Amino acid sequence: MTSELIDELLVDAGERMTKSVEATKGEFGTVRTGRASPALLDRVNVDYYGAQTPLKQLAQISAPEARMLVVTPYDKTSIKAIEKAIMESDLGLTPGNDGNIIRLTIPELTEERRKDLVRVLRGIAEDGRVAVRNVRRDIMHDLRELKKEGDVGGDDEHRAEDSLQKLTDERVHEIDNLLKGKEQEILEV
Repeated sequence: MTSELIDELLVDAGERMTKSVEATKGEFGTVRTGRASPALLDRVNVDYYGAQTPLKQLAQISAPEARMLVVTPYDKTSIKAIEKAIMESDLGLTPGNDGNIIRLTIPELTEERRKDLVRVLRGIAEDGRVAVRNVRRDIMHDLRELKKEGDVGGDDEHRAEDSLQKLTDERVHEIDNLLKGKEQEILEV
């Protein structure tokens, strides 16, 4: 009975901590690096025959080089509207077209901008660590409640707390590794 309750709590903790790590990873993905990524154009909408249409529905977007995006419209007559939408977006990119495709060159990140992005990343990582620690705190509270109610003994509680701490350390280490990788990606010149 007792070890089942503890196992359930630890499994629950593991799942919740993993979700926190995944959420942090997702947040890291939204931070723009100096590399070209088709996801940069996800928010661009084009006035296509009077209707606001997402760019990715009107064209194929690819990244043939590290600093270039190529937009290939399915309908060649929409090329001017697509160019206009990109110019008016908050991306700060200047499109160039040859009548068939639009090329977007991604500018180099300045040193100042890189440092700002690293600060943003560190904030995201800290939020992730806090989320993991909050899970630990909740589960520790549950373990103490079980001990207080006499459902588990002191040794069982202690072993469970050690396992929980190991789990917490692993997830925090995972977030730190994700942060390190993303920082290198941004600081890479």
